[in-house]
Amino acid sequence: MKKINRRKALENLAIGLGSLPLMSSTLKSFSENDITINRVTPKEFGNADIDKPITAITLGAGSRGNVYGNYGVQFPKELDVIGVAEPIPIRNERYATKHNIPKENRFTTWEHVFERPKFADAIIITTPDNLHYGPCMKALAMGYDVLLEKPIAPTEAECRDILTLAKKTGRIVAVCHVLRYAPYFIKLKEMIASGAIGELISIQHFEPIEHIHMSHSYVRGNWHNSKETTPIILAKSCHDLDILRWMVGSPCKSISAFGGLKWFKESNAPVGSTKRCTDGCAVEASCPYSALKIYHKDRQRTYVFDLPEDRSKHGDYILEQLKTTNYGRCVYKMDNDQPDHYVTSMEFENDVTVNFSMEAFTSYHGRRTRVMGSLGDITGDMETFTHTDFLTNKVTKWDITVEDVGDYKNSGHGGGDWALATDWVRAVKMQDASLLTSTIDASIESHIMGFMAEKSRNTKQTVPIDLK
Repeated sequence: MKKINRRKALENLAIGLGSLPLMSSTLKSFSENDITINRVTPKEFGNADIDKPITAITLGAGSRGNVYGNYGVQFPKELDVIGVAEPIPIRNERYATKHNIPKENRFTTWEHVFERPKFADAIIITTPDNLHYGPCMKALAMGYDVLLEKPIAPTEAECRDILTLAKKTGRIVAVCHVLRYAPYFIKLKEMIASGAIGELISIQHFEPIEHIHMSHSYVRGNWHNSKETTPIILAKSCHDLDILRWMVGSPCKSISAFGGLKWFKESNAPVGSTKRCTDGCAVEASCPYSALKIYHKDRQRTYVFDLPEDRSKHGDYILEQLKTTNYGRCVYKMDNDQPDHYVTSMEFENDVTVNFSMEAFTSYHGRRTRVMGSLGDITGDMETFTHTDFLTNKVTKWDITVEDVGDYKNSGHGGGDWALATDWVRAVKMQDASLLTSTIDASIESHIMGFMAEKSRNTKQTVPIDLK
């Protein structure tokens, strides 16, 4: 494989598929012994022609709220965050300070924002999953445009309500299906549409959650209970259902799903384990899910603790959090119900079949994709592509590592977060939803697929998809 540096990789990525957001490319023919490289001119983040920012209020100043808020810090001529609602005082204060938000625009809960007449162009909704519906409906009713973190809402009925109100009010609702904006998936979409692999036949897609991420987010963390938030197929993988629907280019007509909670339950708790890792657990030192090791020793994922500015106090502060929050509890003795393995098979109206697997027990993360066509196939892992042409036996490979190229290092999901923000700002500024690929109209399909996958998993039946 011909290796190219990461900046050159980005320069070689772009695509021009109508409204696809990032790039344009020209395929070149090379001799059989050469490796094909697509030379492109990348579209950078930001809208250089916008000199007066849209104004926005952020509901939820956690991790995702900061991702989109930071876009405004980087591009202040495009996005000005003028308000925040956040019940955790330290998050509220830090967010308000970062964005110079005046005291009168700092709110405790989302309800407080809407007690005032409309005072911004848009609302950024990054609240917990079960708090998406209420603020989105209120924002639309008051005339705000919306950037809505996925999932849209916890139930199909609520998702459809938001779609109906968005159409009625004519407001823009962009759902944060950011993988549509990542170079990796843009290139997959472009290659399929270009006919490079002939007729699309099937796709196999794999999301390795990574075992520590699973224990952190879906056993101990905010999404550990599906009844209080959303099922894991939506909370974690509506991204994947959405991107698969987008690449296939046809509605899904039926779905079958299997999976469950096999490992993270009390029947598998080792002898000598305690309710908390800090309670003198006899097997803590040999447990891969030890909270003391993950959070205190290795200092992984400690952003959830809102650590004090004084780093010398971090150790004691983390230990106290492990003694009082779910993050210190034994992974086998939580009140979690999310499946730790999940497989889904889908049939689309154009007769393409797709298999999707979401797995907790991996040592790695980063989605893997295999695309099969009548004249070629593609394999990819979010960083590299390999395309094999059946007619010529020519193998073409790319390096698509973009995380540390320019501003891409500041944007998650392979550059998708800020690419979405770039297009959303323009869509709101121009009042043109067609500038987005992840509008509420498009994004709702993958949610319905997710709800039907859960129905299939629980009923052990193949479930038809009704998009009407």
